[in-house]
Amino acid sequence: MKRIGIIILNHNGLNLLKKFLPNIILNSPEADVVILDNGSSDNTVLWLKKNYTSIRCIELKKNYGYAEGYNKGLKKLDYDYYALLNNDLKVSKGWLSPLIEEFKVKNKVAIIQPHILNYSKKKYFEYAGAAGGFLDKYGYPFCRGRILNILEKDNGQYNNTSEVFWASGACFLIRKKVFWELGGFDIDFFAHQEEIDLCWRAINEGHKVLSVGSSKVYHIGGGTLPPSPKKIYLNHRNSLFMLYKNLPIRKRVSTIAIRLILDGFIGIYYLLTLQLSKTYAIVRAHYSFYKNSKIMTSKRKKRVLISKYYFRKSIFFDYFICRKLYFSDLTKKIE
Repeated sequence: MKRIGIIILNHNGLNLLKKFLPNIILNSPEADVVILDNGSSDNTVLWLKKNYTSIRCIELKKNYGYAEGYNKGLKKLDYDYYALLNNDLKVSKGWLSPLIEEFKVKNKVAIIQPHILNYSKKKYFEYAGAAGGFLDKYGYPFCRGRILNILEKDNGQYNNTSEVFWASGACFLIRKKVFWELGGFDIDFFAHQEEIDLCWRAINEGHKVLSVGSSKVYHIGGGTLPPSPKKIYLNHRNSLFMLYKNLPIRKRVSTIAIRLILDGFIGIYYLLTLQLSKTYAIVRAHYSFYKNSKIMTSKRKKRVLISKYYFRKSIFFDYFICRKLYFSDLTKKIE
């Protein structure tokens, strides 16, 4: 068995596996490829057993979502490094080597992502992770190469290996030891932003997260869950979960209060533009947050949590008021 396991979580993604699995196998000779099937009903498992007899397929009884699905599947695997990939992703030749090299020479690095580019427009970054992610003070994520919905062209401007705050769940590597020391993904997230929460917890424990520009992959984006009220609900709810768990106590109340107000403005925008289902999704997200606050309290660590978790105070203020449309316009981290 090899030291690296590429684990692809799949739920009814047979057509995506047919398209992308041969590429991943061809360009990842350093790793074993494992399919973790999240209760598919589209004959994925039968197809794999017929066409890829050498690939291990772990079958789960139902769709546990991204977080719990990976937790359950990874317990059955023994690799030094987990490479977690979406099933709608194409990798480039040699993409793994620079990532593994960083692990070898930097002991404090626990999580690494390649640069994630748009599969349809390969010269542009992709929304889900781009060249590595950050948060603003109120928990809204953005990336090198992507602020809100503005995607930058990859001109090599972020090719340097750089420390970031979070790596994209579309494609990242993590040390097995660290993953389980952190308790894996938070299963109450189900899907969306669980990787940011994992990275935040890792940083709280003194680990580092890197983005490596010499490694490139190409992501369709939305291939597993297209834009929908459900996605809005999960993103807003999980962002609040993440803030509540990881913020220092002295910052928690005021920061989350402002975040709730900002979410309210977003909900009003959806209401005024007659996107009623999206407004309702935010209302549901807030209700779920209140309902589950005691559960999130039980998950808070007793140790001192970092207070310098954010890169900018408000990415919305930077974007809409200051008209900073690109990461390179954000000249410095706001302490």
